[in-house]
Amino acid sequence: MSASSVNRRRILSLWLPRLPIDRIQRFFGSAGLGKTNNEPSIVVIKENNALVIHALDEAAERLGLYIGQPLANARAMCPDLKVFDADVVADAKTLSDIADWCDRFTPLVALDPPHGLFLDITGCAHLFGGEAALLTTLVRALARQGFAVGAAIAGTSVCARTLTRQASGSIVADGGEAAAISQFPVSALGAGEAITTGLRRAGLKTIGDVAARSPSEITARFGARFSTLLAHALGQGDAPINPRKPLPDYIVEKRFAEPIATDTMIAMTLSRLADTLIASMEKQGKGARRLEAAFFRTDGVVRAIMVETGRPVTRSAVIDRLFRERLDALADPLDPGFGFDMVRLSASRTEIVVQEQRDLDAHVHDNDELAALIDRIAARIGGKRVVVHLPEDTHIPECAVLAAPAQHHLAAALQAEWPARTKSEPPLRPLRLFDKPELVTVPFATVPDGPPHQFTWRRAKHAVVRVEGPERIAMEWWRQDGRQLTRDYFRIEDAEGLRFWIFRDGLYDELIDDAGESIPAKWYVHGLFA
Repeated sequence: MSASSVNRRRILSLWLPRLPIDRIQRFFGSAGLGKTNNEPSIVVIKENNALVIHALDEAAERLGLYIGQPLANARAMCPDLKVFDADVVADAKTLSDIADWCDRFTPLVALDPPHGLFLDITGCAHLFGGEAALLTTLVRALARQGFAVGAAIAGTSVCARTLTRQASGSIVADGGEAAAISQFPVSALGAGEAITTGLRRAGLKTIGDVAARSPSEITARFGARFSTLLAHALGQGDAPINPRKPLPDYIVEKRFAEPIATDTMIAMTLSRLADTLIASMEKQGKGARRLEAAFFRTDGVVRAIMVETGRPVTRSAVIDRLFRERLDALADPLDPGFGFDMVRLSASRTEIVVQEQRDLDAHVHDNDELAALIDRIAARIGGKRVVVHLPEDTHIPECAVLAAPAQHHLAAALQAEWPARTKSEPPLRPLRLFDKPELVTVPFATVPDGPPHQFTWRRAKHAVVRVEGPERIAMEWWRQDGRQLTRDYFRIEDAEGLRFWIFRDGLYDELIDDAGESIPAKWYVHGLFA
């Protein structure tokens, strides 16, 4: 289906207040190192050179401990406290994994750091039986995975976020945001300690008290940023959320009442989704250039596989074959675990299909077959490993050829014009050019511009019997700082018939140090002739 929004936005705010401690306890549970329910545990982090509580479980909260409390005070209240160090990187990774799992409900998922998410569920709640059923399904699923969860739905992200932390489970109808949050304390807006303290000193203890004042008065006293935040909380406009991933052009998906786990069922599902996706794109005359298959496991793990194509794909059989190649070549095979309960196929990049005269043009057929072959190889070994070479407008040897991904530059490679070789003349450039010229030892050379009589390369001595050159190449002064030297290239053949392309780095009048003394020239092998 083509992604679009037709209704006023509906935002689901998700909050995981105990994410750091839940992550640790899930790890111990999966490792078989469980703990008793009465054993209080906390996570501490260093703030202002002191360890304070960063997160705590329900047992610790019942003892009166709180976030921000110094560890020393917490230990005094509970000597048997179990303490873990905070790992904000691991927490962020866990939140990102949960966001991936939430993609099954909507592709528009945004992070609300440090422990929250926003889901734009506009127009998709009916797929799950309505907003209430969607909210219940999501919260229960995360709770089964071991997370404490709060969630709420409203017309704006700020209002939904406020409800999540004050009245989890609330669903506010469009236009009811102001009434829903009016009795909450001003701290619920999350505006910062300074503004919250200033509001309380002014006698404004609830959000309704603040909303009763004129916007100009609030702006003059607390700034435009807080005034905008308040307006969004009251449902008076809203800033858009920032989804983690761009919305694909086309999305099709299949949900399963009973999870699937066999390769046959996975392949069959992808094939059917490809048929549906192609039919949707065909209506608008488009083909897919980048495709992604996402597999949602029942335990919350999500695996995504992407393939790219050199030309817009308009046949489902091609998509099916590319994903088979990609799945067969995975270094980490697709593990279904207890099964996949949803498979999604999306086209994140599409192009208008240009109709070509194919019946009478053999070159078009050849190009199509070549592009299809490149796509299959790229799906198996990676697109960056399949390259074409394009000529560059420069005389510097190592920059004269550009290696570019074949899928994106095949047409340019087919039309590229290379310097023509003079008949009956030997090639001017070696067949094999080194990525980095290799240093050689030259005992002496004919001065000032002559070739060496012998040289040592890779511990082997080579006596020079034939020489062509020099070919002088100056560096591009407009692209470098002047420290690169002029090169004199020679085509050299040794006594054993091996042919080398070597150069002297710098003219003798360039090889002068700060004291005016001459510096010995350095010689390099840059390539080998056939």
